[in-house]
Amino acid sequence: MPERERRVPTGWLLVAGATLALAALLAAGRSDAADPQEVARRVDQLLAEELSSPEWKLAGPAEEAVFLRRVFLDLIGEPPTPDDVLAYLADRSADKRARLVERLLADPQYGENWASYWRDVILYPRTEERAIVVANSAMQFLTEAFNNNTRWDEIVTQFITARGDVRENGATALIMAQGGKPEEIVAEVSRIFLGIQIQCAQCHDHPSERWKREQFHQLAAFFPRVAVRPDRSGDQPTFLVTVNDGRFAPRRNDVRFVGTPEHYMPDLEDPQARGTLMKPALFVTGQSLPVGVSDAMRRGMLARWLTSPENPWFAKAFVNRMWAELCGEGFYEPIDQMGPDHTPTAPRTLDYLAAQFAESGYDIKWLLRVITATQLYQSEGRARRLPDAPPMTANVVQPLRADVLYESLLAALGIQDPMPRGVPPLGMARARAGRFAFNQVFGFDPSTPREEIVTTLPQVLAMMNSRQIAGAASAGGPLLRRVAFEYPRTEDAVRYLYLRVLSRFPTESELQWATRCIEKAESEQAGREDLLWVLLNSTEFAHRP
Repeated sequence: MPERERRVPTGWLLVAGATLALAALLAAGRSDAADPQEVARRVDQLLAEELSSPEWKLAGPAEEAVFLRRVFLDLIGEPPTPDDVLAYLADRSADKRARLVERLLADPQYGENWASYWRDVILYPRTEERAIVVANSAMQFLTEAFNNNTRWDEIVTQFITARGDVRENGATALIMAQGGKPEEIVAEVSRIFLGIQIQCAQCHDHPSERWKREQFHQLAAFFPRVAVRPDRSGDQPTFLVTVNDGRFAPRRNDVRFVGTPEHYMPDLEDPQARGTLMKPALFVTGQSLPVGVSDAMRRGMLARWLTSPENPWFAKAFVNRMWAELCGEGFYEPIDQMGPDHTPTAPRTLDYLAAQFAESGYDIKWLLRVITATQLYQSEGRARRLPDAPPMTANVVQPLRADVLYESLLAALGIQDPMPRGVPPLGMARARAGRFAFNQVFGFDPSTPREEIVTTLPQVLAMMNSRQIAGAASAGGPLLRRVAFEYPRTEDAVRYLYLRVLSRFPTESELQWATRCIEKAESEQAGREDLLWVLLNSTEFAHRP
């Protein structure tokens, strides 16, 4: 049996209900958090109340095999093994979906999956191309944080206040990605952690929202003393996130190798002038600091104000992003275009869920338990709705992120990649094959609306021309050799290939079609190889249901 299939024993389904309750309590780590199942039921109720109309009707529940593959791909970024599918389908207990979620949240791959998601959120829109050097440490930092269930406010605080060697401290990723430039950093802080795009107010008052140019530069005034400079003193070149203690005072804002004591809003009529001195202030709350305070005070207080339960946008931004990622459609669309000048779908539902998330202590696993327990998450998968169709009637089928698609290929073909998920996937010119090359072709910014993610010609060619994939999917590859040995009957081989690649058995019509195709091929093995290629290149394989 391939190594990948020995990951988890199949006896997990026999865990008693009392053990599940204890495991959930320990995993949550928040004794005061509301019961996720109860919160999910209230979310279902609120959503139905707010969306109720003659046109709106929630889709029926997803089939068990569909739910199984969906939650595996969503939570740990890889598909279930055939043993997982068989064991899950054989279980008849009423709470098996909740127990499955608990098992996956405890899997080490959970941390790696969500670490790769947030690494991409931070690094794809980078303005400093050399920021790729922080990708590996960012993965390590985030993987540990997610697997330890570190609170979301604590993770964000570390991003905002980070300093040091970017190869050693992954929390420097956000600052490194923007080259230490205050204007670029705060634009991303606002977009990612508040869901509000304030960057349009950098040069003028926002054209369509209430934010003023002065508010943007007051936000930038939290970061002027931050600097990013190269360091070649060690074994390999790196960058350091450092702080100007105020003793060196260049006249320009853009001296980013050393930072500047204060931030000045440029004079648009006289670009050579120093501009207007700005005090640090958070635009969504109005809280401010006096000019002249230390960098530690500025960034520390920004993190405190930003993540406070008194600032509702912090909890809403994370809830909205996770809901969109798991259910396919956010309360706000696009997910990073929120704020008081935009109207969400089902605002009472979002307010309730965000308030409960804050009350839980920003417990990420708690939120995932809630969302995966809702009727919308557990509903059947459908294509993305048309703009004039009612919202949130079913879980939306979504294209897989590059890391998840690659893990799915490895699992389906029974092969190993010597390069783990933690290595830098972006912008590596030396990459020739494997995960590096795959991510370059299939990768995308997770903040991008999923309807904008389309299959490209380079992706088609990559699947056709990849030596790694072609070799593993050939008749002489490990998978088809095993199938030939264990499943000599054509129909049995077809069933196993569907189970292996799509995590389900074929329908009767699919079984008949595939059997006929194999019988018409030059040989049994050639026909099986053709079927495997069809399944690997299917839309179903490249999407989570």
